[in-house]
Amino acid sequence: MIANTTMVCFIAVKTLSLIGQLQTETQINIVLKLTHLPSLPSYSLNFCEFRLDYTSQRFYMMQGIVIAMTTVTKYTQGARFLCSDEACPLSKGFQYIRVHAPGATESATVRNDFLCNLCSSSLQEDRKFRVLGDKQIVEIITAKALHAFQGYSNTQPFRFQSLTIFLRDELVNKMSIGNEYKIIGIPTCVKTLQTSVCIEANSITFCNPKVPSGISDNFRCLLSLTSSSCWKFTAILANIFASHIVPPGTYNFLKLCLLMSLVQTRDSNKELEDCLDILIITSDTLLVDRNNYGTGAVSIQAGSALLAKGGICFIGDLASYKKDKLEQLQSVMESRSITVYIPGKKFGDDTNQQTTFPIQCSFWSFIDMDSSSRKHMQKTNTLIGQMDCSLIPANLVEVFGLLINCNESSPCHPFLPTVQHTLKKAIDPEGLLYLASKQFTTEDFEKLLAFAKNLNVEFSLEAERMVHGYYLASRRIRTDSIFGSKLSASALKYLISLSEAHARLNLRNKVLKEDVLIAVLLFETSLTLKYGATVFCVAPNAVFPFELYNEEYLEQRDVYLTQCQQQLLQFIATYGPGTAVFASDE
Repeated sequence: MIANTTMVCFIAVKTLSLIGQLQTETQINIVLKLTHLPSLPSYSLNFCEFRLDYTSQRFYMMQGIVIAMTTVTKYTQGARFLCSDEACPLSKGFQYIRVHAPGATESATVRNDFLCNLCSSSLQEDRKFRVLGDKQIVEIITAKALHAFQGYSNTQPFRFQSLTIFLRDELVNKMSIGNEYKIIGIPTCVKTLQTSVCIEANSITFCNPKVPSGISDNFRCLLSLTSSSCWKFTAILANIFASHIVPPGTYNFLKLCLLMSLVQTRDSNKELEDCLDILIITSDTLLVDRNNYGTGAVSIQAGSALLAKGGICFIGDLASYKKDKLEQLQSVMESRSITVYIPGKKFGDDTNQQTTFPIQCSFWSFIDMDSSSRKHMQKTNTLIGQMDCSLIPANLVEVFGLLINCNESSPCHPFLPTVQHTLKKAIDPEGLLYLASKQFTTEDFEKLLAFAKNLNVEFSLEAERMVHGYYLASRRIRTDSIFGSKLSASALKYLISLSEAHARLNLRNKVLKEDVLIAVLLFETSLTLKYGATVFCVAPNAVFPFELYNEEYLEQRDVYLTQCQQQLLQFIATYGPGTAVFASDE
């Protein structure tokens, strides 16, 4: 087919005199770009099957996630050769044109042992006619491999077994690390120090994540039943979330923050700073170990921030990392990018290079205060409500949007239900212990979160005034003449992100003042842990002041939150002069 196409193109170009120096068909190089292949098993290349068929030299379709890529280099697209014997008629013209073939190495196109077909003399390249193109190599893995390690944290680095993809010319820089693509290409066997299989890509297509068209009927019914309140739906979500890991009603504060982080983390974020990072202070190593296995399909191993695109990068215990790694993490979280420096001398180049990759994920981490591997004396001169976080640098704590104290010994986290849950799961690991686990499955939550994170939200006028009013008031009371303001420049960004996340979790497109209240309570709790309490004193359990047993307790919570909202408005009116915040009756 390609030969016939080449002949037709040659005749057309020659007839129309489009190329003045066109003499032979060998000067025409036709590259067919395929967009689709038949959806039959024989045209699909499955990474999980052994062995890969790379002997048929035909097109296959495969799908995978990019985990590594090289910088762009040059390769020889085509070269002209002439017979070295001047008496030979093939010492002139364009009889010997060699072009790159899919899967071929550079030596297959250009080398010094080619012979003339007519006189058997050696061929010499006419370098004036060498045509160069761009080349890039990427590595991909199947999504199944990535899913197998979600929720797994290990301080020891490891690599996935990957498949090598060669990108050339117009396909260069069309792929990004962390994205999933469909690739049409030809498998080839490359013999280097080790024989390996690679794919010469013919075309690539970005795989858009599937966005559910809606939520499950059970969640839709729950949303309808709680429509009279702006707080009940998210409260119930937090209460029943991860019921196969912890009993419903435990760790509601933590679970609400995790849910908000999940819906606020999107790979389509134009502003990378919208992501919501969480740092947990805990002495409950048992629970943390169980959390390593995750509740859904979002957490991956430490050091894989690029692979966590649109999801969560779970880092593990920060106190187990050395100083240089913590500094690197802080730099990544502040800039929302990873920069790789490539020393030229090490790789045979005269100039140094650097490549920057954007980070589009949220980070979850914790500090285990009771780890026996470290000797740490708690500070005694902390302020009211303040926690000693001196195990890690203060600047690193600051880059996390939320700091959460998660301690089972507190009244907010009763120990007995968790112990009972753990023992029951040990007896029946696959059993559904609670009615909530049957009514609202993991799949239901996955659909809900995927739907919520793709909602476009905007602030109402009163919500915008409230969030700015609180920021100005809080900045004022946390400022002294010596050290200045304790609130970082990113504080307002965190408040906005929290407010948007709560609105999304409520499946709304509009951020209301009720969303801002939850954001303020979460943020103020985090500030209290960092710097101690202030005149706007927020209780550690302000977001969940009661255990959620039934509708009556939800009503009591709504009354309590309404009172908190009035206190917030009074705080803004007192300490935030110049802000246009009005009571609802005005």
